[in-house]
Amino acid sequence: MIGKYKIITLCGSTRFKDEFLEAQKRLTLEGNIVISVGLFGHSGDEEVWAENIKPMLDDMHFRKIDLADEIFVINPGGYIGSSTQKEIEFAHSTGKEVRYLVPAKRGRFTEG
Repeated sequence: MIGKYKIITLCGSTRFKDEFLEAQKRLTLEGNIVISVGLFGHSGDEEVWAENIKPMLDDMHFRKIDLADEIFVINPGGYIGSSTQKEIEFAHSTGKEVRYLVPAKRGRFTEG
């Protein structure tokens, strides 16, 4: 926490851009500092796929998890892809709280 504000990093597939933006807004209005993705590669931000950019963004996202008190998983329909699953496992390994948009069991993996 910084002051009285919990830091929350959003995780999930970037195909869910609208859900990311809605969660960011709601969590911010609830009084949290929200860290999100910088680009939505699966929703049209083509720069993600340029040489060396995706690995950098993936590493940066793990550092964003390091900064957070908890992660909030954007998982409409319960969808959790392989990258998000790794982020959840990392968050658990570092003692972070993990919350979900749609309730999910710990370790649940639903690639779709």
